[in-house]
Amino acid sequence: MNQAKQGDIVKVHYTGKLSNGEVFDSSTGKKPLTFKLGDGNLISGFENAVLGMAVGQSRSVTIPADEGYGSHNEQLVAQVERNNFPEKIEVKVGQALQIKKPNGEVVNVTITDVSGEQVTLDANHPLAGKDLNFEIELVEIAE
Repeated sequence: MNQAKQGDIVKVHYTGKLSNGEVFDSSTGKKPLTFKLGDGNLISGFENAVLGMAVGQSRSVTIPADEGYGSHNEQLVAQVERNNFPEKIEVKVGQALQIKKPNGEVVNVTITDVSGEQVTLDANHPLAGKDLNFEIELVEIAE
């Protein structure tokens, strides 16, 4: 039986859940996710879980934070004054924004707290520091 290996282009269906059971992403009702094993376009823990699977096989895996989106880095959290935001921007917890650094680099941030005139911005990936649980089904290995 053919098993998924480095360099294969694979198609998988998946559902990702947090430890509390909350679904954060799923391919249910959509086309399967297609990717090349070893390209590094997905988190390493997900790619490693697919390695060795056969078409039609399903697997449940828990991917620790260090094989997912890494640890939560407090150095990527900053407080800024509310008056630094344009008036047209609604400043609320959960709001995703893009900030342009002086060197032109764009950084994605999420507002995690609003206290009076202080706004807390977090540039960590929303899933950083979290263990991820996946149900994965290998649908196809492209030849």
